[in-house]
Amino acid sequence: MRWEYRHTVLTLCTFAFFATMVARLAVSPVVPAITDDFRIGNTVIGIALTGMWMAYALMQFPSGILADRFGERSIVLISVGGTTVMSLLLAVSPFYALFVLALIVLGGVAGLHYSAATTLLDRTYENLGFAIGVHTIGSSAAGLIAPVAVAWISVRYGWRPAVAFGAVIAAPIFLLFLWRVRPIEPHRPDQPLRERLELGEVTAILGKPEIAFTVVIASVGAFVWQGTASFLPTFLVEHRGQSPTTAGVVFSAYFVVQSIVKPGIGAMSDRFGRDVTTFGCMVASVAGLALFVAVPGVVGIVGGVVLIANGLSWAVAVEPRFMDNMTDQERGAGFGLVRTTYLSVASLGSVAVGFFADTYGWATSFGMLMLLLSFVAVLLAVNWAFGLEY
Repeated sequence: MRWEYRHTVLTLCTFAFFATMVARLAVSPVVPAITDDFRIGNTVIGIALTGMWMAYALMQFPSGILADRFGERSIVLISVGGTTVMSLLLAVSPFYALFVLALIVLGGVAGLHYSAATTLLDRTYENLGFAIGVHTIGSSAAGLIAPVAVAWISVRYGWRPAVAFGAVIAAPIFLLFLWRVRPIEPHRPDQPLRERLELGEVTAILGKPEIAFTVVIASVGAFVWQGTASFLPTFLVEHRGQSPTTAGVVFSAYFVVQSIVKPGIGAMSDRFGRDVTTFGCMVASVAGLALFVAVPGVVGIVGGVVLIANGLSWAVAVEPRFMDNMTDQERGAGFGLVRTTYLSVASLGSVAVGFFADTYGWATSFGMLMLLLSFVAVLLAVNWAFGLEY
């Protein structure tokens, strides 16, 4: 296959996603060292991390608006460059208040990337499902590499150099993106930003039945993804009696499998349809969670992690569904808007899974996730069977 410019764009967008995710994940493995250094409790650092992830979710909508106004390339560069600066500021923060501020801003600048990069890929690729599948490998690869690398650096050199690892990764990717990705004409270069924030335009996008239906699917799927990713290692230790080391290996395997299957799932959505592929993902996720909860031994763990990793890759089929139902003029801001909407709902997944686990046990908590995914599968089946065309 001859290397084309679009392959360069896809590769560097994937690297950019990898950089912004590594920087966000670099903090969690060194939380104990940070709390000791600043003499704070886990609740306090937990609030700061929540602020980072919430800032990430809230910036999806502005990302799309800014990309329409200034061009997708500029916004991705600001995202990766800002990630570099904020990672360095985290590493050198002399007091906790500055650390928290840098962490929240890090979430915000990292949040600028995805909507702008996806719109850029939509303008570059016809088979968007495949492109998004490759693009999201950046996130999965970061989930595999960052915790291990950061933990190793922290043990040898301390938590500050470990957090600075995010800047070490982001800086060269910023330069590569600047060098190799060409400037592109914005969709709406002359429209004032305040017009894009008017309530009428926002409600017009979310009010489309096809968009509203897809927001429901994405919200439930992301809620389950967030809850599963937050507590899967803990579930394996407390419910299945695995050692922390084994739980960590399984968790890494989850990201490895996702990295492998996402391009294929995206390509399937291009070939066979978004809804058929999403339905398959929901069923696979339910089956995987059921294996984790009810089937003992290696079969339950290996089968569970493979099925869950496949099923919770649903986003590479669902996000193109948003694009399919938006006009070219709506896609920049519109995609950012729906990302902010469903990721804000998803941020509650960790709290819900933790609450149900503490109150009713792990089987019930993961059972709740299975019910939610089954609900989405039923919605898709009804939409197809009755020709509702949502």
